[in-house]
Amino acid sequence: HTQSILFAFSRILPVPHPPHSLFASSSTMSTSKFILDSALRAAVNVQSSKLPTELAKSSAALLSSMAAGGKATLPDLAYDYNALEPAISAETMTIHHSKHHNTYMTNLNATIEKIDAAMSSGDVSATIALQGALKFNGGGHINHTLFWENLTPNSTGLKAGGVLETAINERFGSLDAMKTEMGGTTVAVQGSGWGWLAYNPKTGGIDVATCANQDPL
Repeated sequence: HTQSILFAFSRILPVPHPPHSLFASSSTMSTSKFILDSALRAAVNVQSSKLPTELAKSSAALLSSMAAGGKATLPDLAYDYNALEPAISAETMTIHHSKHHNTYMTNLNATIEKIDAAMSSGDVSATIALQGALKFNGGGHINHTLFWENLTPNSTGLKAGGVLETAINERFGSLDAMKTEMGGTTVAVQGSGWGWLAYNPKTGGIDVATCANQDPL
């Protein structure tokens, strides 16, 4: 996960205002930083020869990132549900925060408990079988958290000559061209997929990316 400056756009939460209203830094996402030593110790009970290397690493990394004795929690918003109107209605915000995001978080916690138990008992098959639920619900929790933190009711517009405007112009030529390309790229994203405008560490600039389902960026 890169500590980069992000734009977040959800297919199901269109924002007609200029995308600079979604500008934020992912380094503020403190809710995704956790530590769970007991689960990490439990992970070593699974014989490495029985569990695919990458899967073992990802499961151990996940368990070690959770709070000791704690669970993932629904983050509080820094603004009221109606603060983004008329761009996003209070009803839409309420449903997607209190219901949709809350469901991903609840299912993530349940999945983590099952993975912890499976790795503690050395149940390789169960650990592998739970990876899909982990990716989907964990991604849903991470993606929504990023999305909330990239929204603000207090936008002052795209700063002329600022870092963001410069990055947009270098990659797309103009803000309007960026919006056109991003709209064209993300319009086909279905279901729980996401479209992102994010920093690309390979190019050193920003780029458009799409993720199916709740796959993390």
